[in-house]
Amino acid sequence: MFDCDGTLVDSQHVIAECMQMAFQSQGLASPKIDSVRRIVGLSLTEAVHRLYPEGDPARIDELVKAYKERFAELRRKPDLNEPLFEGVVEILTYLKEQEYSLGIATGKSQRGLISTLETHGLRNYFSTLQTVDDAPGKPHPGMLERAIAETGVDKNETVFIGDTVFDMEMAKNAGIGALGVSWGYHEVEELHAAGAHLIMDSFDELPAIVTRWSGKG
Repeated sequence: MFDCDGTLVDSQHVIAECMQMAFQSQGLASPKIDSVRRIVGLSLTEAVHRLYPEGDPARIDELVKAYKERFAELRRKPDLNEPLFEGVVEILTYLKEQEYSLGIATGKSQRGLISTLETHGLRNYFSTLQTVDDAPGKPHPGMLERAIAETGVDKNETVFIGDTVFDMEMAKNAGIGALGVSWGYHEVEELHAAGAHLIMDSFDELPAIVTRWSGKG
């Protein structure tokens, strides 16, 4: 199981731009990009609430709506700045060929996730796509529990790969392996403290790790 933003796709600039534009549209000061990086992975409503804790529910809803509108605008542009991290296609291809079941659990909506995957030609790699449309957001284990139920894979043979504290906490709450990546949006020390069993510095390390984890090695 993979996280999306910050693990497979470097979407921080798009997310930051959409969030800053949303706040500006409501006459509010734009959050700093470092602050936005801290909330990547959460559901959109929870992310906005953390950036604007003093906002009442109606104001939060307006910010969420403004974010979605800006995101839809950017999606229609051919120069969308949302590249894959190095090695993503190669590692997904290898794992698929080795007959691993692959999935995603993300704070994105189903529509947003599918759009991202189709942009990069990744849709067919995954047998389960879990989003906040169908389960509670991170760190609640609901998305992972749904993925395990859908695929029929034992949780003892399941690992979640992500870049944030929320990812590690979700994996821990689900009782599965937690594998952090060092190239994402939270610091390595934070990932360890949140329950990461291992930290990966490049996708090249993943085949050996999952082989050991699954007992195939």
